[in-house]
Amino acid sequence: MATRIFLLSPANCQGRRAAQILSPKAASPLAVALRSRHGAPLGDLFAYVSQLYFRGKLTYARRFAQPPEPGTPGVFIITPTAGLRDPATLVTHAAVRAFARGDIDVDNPRYRVPLEASARTLAADVGADCDVVLLGSIASPKYVDVLTGIFGERLQFPIDFVGRGDMSRGGLLLRKASEGVELDYAPVLGAVVHGQRPPKLPQR
Repeated sequence: MATRIFLLSPANCQGRRAAQILSPKAASPLAVALRSRHGAPLGDLFAYVSQLYFRGKLTYARRFAQPPEPGTPGVFIITPTAGLRDPATLVTHAAVRAFARGDIDVDNPRYRVPLEASARTLAADVGADCDVVLLGSIASPKYVDVLTGIFGERLQFPIDFVGRGDMSRGGLLLRKASEGVELDYAPVLGAVVHGQRPPKLPQR
């Protein structure tokens, strides 16, 4: 049986939604959990901050992940300062503030070094036959340069991402997860990163 894991690009922790959830006046269960000693799940935080796009990525990845070992994570989130992390990882206010200060740039060692280390560990753990799918932009070197250097041609992306904006990608992923229909993938290396914008998704 084919095995596949997913790597999700991070949400922006410097914007309005992040400021809202970090406000001491915020009363939602997620905000209260973030202020607690234990924290809140990273996946829930990023789904709130990024809304449709990240929610689509996380829902789709959880639906179709096939990790090599049953019961082990099949989804990992790229973070600005802590490398690849399981969506269930608990984060506190302090961690989110560190994410907001982190510069996601391949020239920033605070971002690149943890990502490289965790990606190498993951590559060894999943083995050479496991596919790795990036749910994020392949037009920017901030993810691609690091990850292709470790996973090589195993690093793939959904072909239908080409030409779509973030909201369209999020809607597409949610729809496919609901239908139980997986997208087609292609290697990131050598891929066409810009293309004609596809038609809007039909209304449901």
